[in-house]
Amino acid sequence: MALRLVADFDLGKDVLPWLRAQRAVSEASGAGSGGADVLENDYESLRVLNVERNGNIIYTYKDDKGNVVFGLYDCQTRQNELLYTFEKDLQVFSCSVNSERTLLAASLVQSTKEGKRNELQPGSKCLTLLVEIHPVNNVKVLKAVDSYIWVQFLYPHIESHPLPENHLLLISEEKYIEQFRIHVAQEDGNRVVIKNSGHLPRDRIAEDFVWAQWDMSEQRLYYIDLKKSRSILKCIQFYAHESYNLMFEVPLDISLSNSGFKLVNFGCDYQDRDKFSKHLTLCVFTNHTGSLCVCYSPKCASWEQITYSVFYIHKGHSKTFTTSLENVGSHVTKGITFLNLDYYVAVYLPGHFFHLLNVQHPDLICHNLFLTGNNEMIDMLPHCPLQSLSGSLVLDCCSGKLYRALLSQSSLLQLLQNTCLDCEKMAALHCALYCGQGAQLLEGQIIQWISENVSACHSFDLIQEFIIASSYWSVYSETSNMDKLLPHSSVLTWNTEIPGITLVTEDIALPLMKVLSFKGYWEKLNSNLEYVKYAKPHFHYNNSVVRREWHNLISEEKTGKRRSAAYVRNILDNAVKVISNLEARNLGPRLTPLLQEEDSHQRLLMGLMVSELKDHFLRHLQGVEKKKIEQMVLDYISKLLYLICHIVETNWRKHNLHSWVLHFNSRGSAAEFAVFHIMTRILEATNSLFLPLPPGFHTLHTILGVQCLPLHNLLHCIDSGVLLLTETAVIRLMKDLDNTEKNEKLKFSIIVRLPPLIGQKICRLWDHPMSSNIISRNHVMRLLQNYKKQGCGCNVNIKDCLLMETAAKYRPGVVAHACNSSLWEAEAGR
Repeated sequence: MALRLVADFDLGKDVLPWLRAQRAVSEASGAGSGGADVLENDYESLRVLNVERNGNIIYTYKDDKGNVVFGLYDCQTRQNELLYTFEKDLQVFSCSVNSERTLLAASLVQSTKEGKRNELQPGSKCLTLLVEIHPVNNVKVLKAVDSYIWVQFLYPHIESHPLPENHLLLISEEKYIEQFRIHVAQEDGNRVVIKNSGHLPRDRIAEDFVWAQWDMSEQRLYYIDLKKSRSILKCIQFYAHESYNLMFEVPLDISLSNSGFKLVNFGCDYQDRDKFSKHLTLCVFTNHTGSLCVCYSPKCASWEQITYSVFYIHKGHSKTFTTSLENVGSHVTKGITFLNLDYYVAVYLPGHFFHLLNVQHPDLICHNLFLTGNNEMIDMLPHCPLQSLSGSLVLDCCSGKLYRALLSQSSLLQLLQNTCLDCEKMAALHCALYCGQGAQLLEGQIIQWISENVSACHSFDLIQEFIIASSYWSVYSETSNMDKLLPHSSVLTWNTEIPGITLVTEDIALPLMKVLSFKGYWEKLNSNLEYVKYAKPHFHYNNSVVRREWHNLISEEKTGKRRSAAYVRNILDNAVKVISNLEARNLGPRLTPLLQEEDSHQRLLMGLMVSELKDHFLRHLQGVEKKKIEQMVLDYISKLLYLICHIVETNWRKHNLHSWVLHFNSRGSAAEFAVFHIMTRILEATNSLFLPLPPGFHTLHTILGVQCLPLHNLLHCIDSGVLLLTETAVIRLMKDLDNTEKNEKLKFSIIVRLPPLIGQKICRLWDHPMSSNIISRNHVMRLLQNYKKQGCGCNVNIKDCLLMETAAKYRPGVVAHACNSSLWEAEAGR
């Protein structure tokens, strides 16, 4: 399964054995009664009530006398603690304990047992009580009403630091939320009592709302009220000190007027389990990058199609997905479950589909994973309703298990290897790279698969996508704005339909922020909103400027009019830093001769990319140290080159090639041709994005091309730019090959295609009449050009040129030597 649930807590394993042990001790001392059957029946009522911010879990059960028992499981110590016992037959539906475990708040419904009604408070259906746990056990009635009341203590911070005041939220079915301020005092050592318990100050936080959600991790309250039939989402942030702020308001294009009253994450939702699928589902998810998603599934009128919407508030648009169910014959008894997976939102309908939506990059549908139908991966999640708590915590209320939802790298790799759809390959690739950011083992597995399936995708280039996405993730965590500055994908548009999915995208109103200063998450959210408002065009880096400047430098090199040496030296120094950074991260032995030659053109490209990317970051990353930016740039470009080297090395090892391959003593084998092919695909991928290649890449590519290709194909690859002749490769060619007729033809074809400066140098290394002829003619040509330019004042005349040309025809070896010495005049005179 692309998603796996790791159990953090299980009532049956973490609580029940402890309760049995406690009961056994009690019975052994004569304090209890009843056999094993009674004991088991007592614990049938065992269930989870709430999960607090610090991870502690409150549970309840009824003992053999019908008393309500509250217990707490400490997630840090893995120990259980008995909190309190009500000696009454009551049904608990909401409970919370403060961080110091000195106060317990609970809402209970008075139940009927054998026709007798417990009357703790006459005339009321629901009692909301505040209890001093240690050691007095005083009980104060906060509410005694006919409507349901939910309770939740605020946790200002995770560390245990006693506060003089505790804050308790009361959420009423009558559509209001109050905050009680409870002052406590410590007396007689550890005794904690409520001060002025007869009058507890309270504030009205919200009213006239129809839906509310509690974020225990971030201490935020989301709620929706209806204004002129419009659903307005609001958020209140609670702070460590006594204040709270209304952070934003945003209208949502959904109808809640007839949906009734709904609460999310105020304890465990045990209400209307049988009617779960008939009600709407609405929840808000955030993550540390400043994203804000509202997931909405309306009441389902037909099971042939399921529709749900995701409002990407931080992106300024919403997407409505419609999924056709293949197996309509099996009745859907459960509703849609939305799970928060940080960078992704999982949308799950048991037995029918599992969707993984990319929160940070929702623009292209191909970056989302849609698994539907009878896929065996779908049925691995529990079929019971799952409650998504803060972060990646998931609670199965039916079984009393608390899970941590994680994306499975192995399952994603399996899906990447087995699926036939390009869209699923794309989504699985990105999701796997997100899961294993920087993990070399994962990258190696993906590279192995790409090497064997390099042509498997028709909608995008696998190598290109892998290099861009993996390099993006290598520096993503360095700053929150990286998703705006660097491309995470090589694909700009996607027009291919996703089977079984219909998608409608609409622009939505941006939130109206109600505060002036922002910190933490709110600063990042506000930055995302500002980007949506004003970012035209996008801030994503591209190599267009580098491409233009690189071509200018190469042209200047050919004409000999290159700009100042200091400018070029600075660029090459940048390249040296990149190579050094790359060598530092690659500690293993290298089989291929990459990074072992100068290759000035690639070093220029590297250096230019460093300069341009650094300027790009400096423009848009205000407040980030220059030294950190420089390191981020080096890391990013080094990662690009590392991945290219890694792909070549992987294929080199896979085909068991050795250093002798680099000599021209035999025709290329199938293994060498396979490596040549993958290098050609790498070249195609990098050329379109104008990315640098590791020095030595073109030399190795050319050597393999000479060995593997027939001459006419080889020359065609050279002329079309697929093979780039380097000085190192041609020198090795001239030295390793003898002067047979076939080799002479190859050498001559290569020499005439070389740039003039390299060609003159190579000709002098080939002791052959043909090279001597080329040298002589080139020299005569230069003399004639000088004669025409300088006129009669030139020291070289036509007679000398003609003598030189004649000598080149009959004594080419002597002329070749004379061209490089002061013997020219003597040789020409003969």
